Amino acid sequence: MTQPGGDCAGRALAPLSPGAAEGGVGESFDYLIVGAGSAGCVLARRLAEAGTVCVLEAGPPDRNPFIHIPAGFMKTAVDPGVNWLYSAEAGPWTGGRRIAQPRGKTLGGSGSINGHIVNRGQAADFDLWARRGNRGWSYAELLPYFKRLECRIGAGDDTYRGRDGPLKVTDCDWPNPLVDAFIEGAAFLGIPRNPDYNGARQSGAGIAQRAVWKGRRISPAVAWLRPALATGRVKAVTGALVDRLLFDGRRAVGAVWLRGGARRRTFARREVILAAGAFNSPQLLHRSGVGPARHLAAIGVDLAHALAGVGENLRDHCYASVVARTRNAPTLNRRTRCPALLAEIARYAVAGKGVLTLPPSLVYLSWRSRPSVEDDDVQIAFAPGSYDPQGRAKLDRLPAMTAGVWQHRPESSGHVRARSPDPREPPEIQPNYLVAENDRRVLLAGLRLARAILRSPPLAPYYDFELHPGIDCQSDDRWLAAVGASCGTTYHPMGSCRMGPQSDPMAVVSDQLKVHGLERLRVVDASIMPTMPSANLQAATLAIAEKAADMILDRPAPAPIDPPPAGAQRPAGGRGGAAAQD
Repeated sequence: MTQPGGDCAGRALAPLSPGAAEGGVGESFDYLIVGAGSAGCVLARRLAEAGTVCVLEAGPPDRNPFIHIPAGFMKTAVDPGVNWLYSAEAGPWTGGRRIAQPRGKTLGGSGSINGHIVNRGQAADFDLWARRGNRGWSYAELLPYFKRLECRIGAGDDTYRGRDGPLKVTDCDWPNPLVDAFIEGAAFLGIPRNPDYNGARQSGAGIAQRAVWKGRRISPAVAWLRPALATGRVKAVTGALVDRLLFDGRRAVGAVWLRGGARRRTFARREVILAAGAFNSPQLLHRSGVGPARHLAAIGVDLAHALAGVGENLRDHCYASVVARTRNAPTLNRRTRCPALLAEIARYAVAGKGVLTLPPSLVYLSWRSRPSVEDDDVQIAFAPGSYDPQGRAKLDRLPAMTAGVWQHRPESSGHVRARSPDPREPPEIQPNYLVAENDRRVLLAGLRLARAILRSPPLAPYYDFELHPGIDCQSDDRWLAAVGASCGTTYHPMGSCRMGPQSDPMAVVSDQLKVHGLERLRVVDASIMPTMPSANLQAATLAIAEKAADMILDRPAPAPIDPPPAGAQRPAGGRGGAAAQD
């Protein structure tokens, strides 16, 4: 594995050729990719098989050591050196608070600073994409790409799991009685144990899976971009803040970008691919004159192509939690404070094991808010620790455990908008958390289920009392007040350049990910998702990029997996769902 600051990182900083200033000749490549996040890294490696590639990344190389230490996400989540540190506008259900919206700004993008959880979502999520008119996007058709991207290490049915892809996927391996008791507590309420939620079904509770191998994060930059750079056909330019796209009529031909006070141009002979993420892709289109005509006029940008859906349909998972004080068990709170922390550092240095290899949550549970729901609609993530209420990137001092809850498929939607033509100005972000009544209902049902699991008999030896929101919180109004005062993001923004047929007036890209009405321009990132997957978004984003590479190179798609996993049966309900009330 190439270390940060090694040969690949050095190549990423290769100087631009003379004449690259705006107005000069500029460099030309077969493909120009804007953004070196999860999708951009995959595309760079795959497109290098057929031509030359330039990747423009606004952030620095991935030399920050906290990127590569799995638990370093607690540092990178608040580090402006590798993080855009955006924030969302206050909404009617967030207690008047602006909610932090971290996004990666380095090679690997958010895949270099996230919690490295690997979670695909339910088969029904992607079947819904296909039913909305997006040909080729059912789960059966996407499953070959999910398998292609991963190297599953550990148990799993090879019908569903890949064994030789770039992304190594392992189970969390920190033995803890709270973890076992939480899974047993879920089983007590009728929610079965699931040894592989990325297999035939997602329902149930199981150990979280992560992109970690031998104590190191396997970021998209490590898995895809570095091998691409080694071919000599890929150039990654860091510190390149893209100002706008360049068009020749309706044809995308390149981009203008800033670095070191100079304005430069890079051109694409075949295609320009926008992979800047759910916040930056739509605002870059706005600055380039592509989007709602009224908004572009309001910010002083000349209209190049009217497209009403650019920046709309933004969705995110709204997170709320139940936290309980613990006893008689080790917690992350205590293991990350001296003197225990010194022992953990030594264990990590010698063996690559211990709490420094862990993601934010160690158990993932997928279930339904009431028995009548056809597909799971609630996610609960469990951690044998608790976070400072003033910032979820910092562990609290008290020994505690946390059950974090969010709704799988939120109905509330918002927007992302460029505020001005200035690329240095952050976008306006409004997710409209919990505006849809059903979102509030599902979240409260999930919180009550989380409380019931924490208070179940298997956890009784370790449960002391409820710290947040407090056991006196019983009514819907009290729950909603607590949620408004403390809810946050799960860092899963999507949908702001949604995929759909031209008959959909708010669709931005086709099912080939081509921007409607323009030529040689595609968007390939989480912004194209038409609806929210029941999962963290990185795995689906990587699969999107793998599929997009085949489309760009005009390669035939692999055969769908038959029979499709969507037909897998879920165990009977037991006492979960609506029965798990206070």
